[in-house]
Amino acid sequence: MKSVFKICVLGILLFSAGFANAQAPKFGHIDLQALYQVMPERATVEKQITAFGKELEDALGMMQKEAQTKYVEYLSKRDSLSETARKVKEEDLNSIQQRIQTYEQSAQQQLQAKQQELIKPMLDKADKAVKDVGAEKGLVYVFDMSSRVILYNSKESLDILPLVKTKLGIQ
Repeated sequence: MKSVFKICVLGILLFSAGFANAQAPKFGHIDLQALYQVMPERATVEKQITAFGKELEDALGMMQKEAQTKYVEYLSKRDSLSETARKVKEEDLNSIQQRIQTYEQSAQQQLQAKQQELIKPMLDKADKAVKDVGAEKGLVYVFDMSSRVILYNSKESLDILPLVKTKLGIQ
């Protein structure tokens, strides 16, 4: 009778240990920067951002060239101008300089907005794939290793980068 009781207790303990093990939370990790680098749409996005930046830069260059031309013209005629005409030219030059500064600020904001607009679909696609793989693998958390916030990474944590790349069809 004692041996049957011991076997039952041992069986319950083994079953409980197995059940506890099955219920242990599972963690995963991924290097999102590494994922972004291998996504095929990254190259297209970078080309579009570069082209847009060049357009903005070209417009700025034209404005600066115009300012330079007017400044050289002003310098060549400055001594022959009346004081009133000279002040008008100087105000015009200051106005052009202010427009250039305003344009530079606006262009920087436009470039940032364009970057966000173009990158968002790629980030959303990666985010969905990470969530899908995490759900498929029953993970409680997935940590981004590229954020450098993770202080310790156990071998128990599942690296889902290869799984996410497969889900996205990336070699």
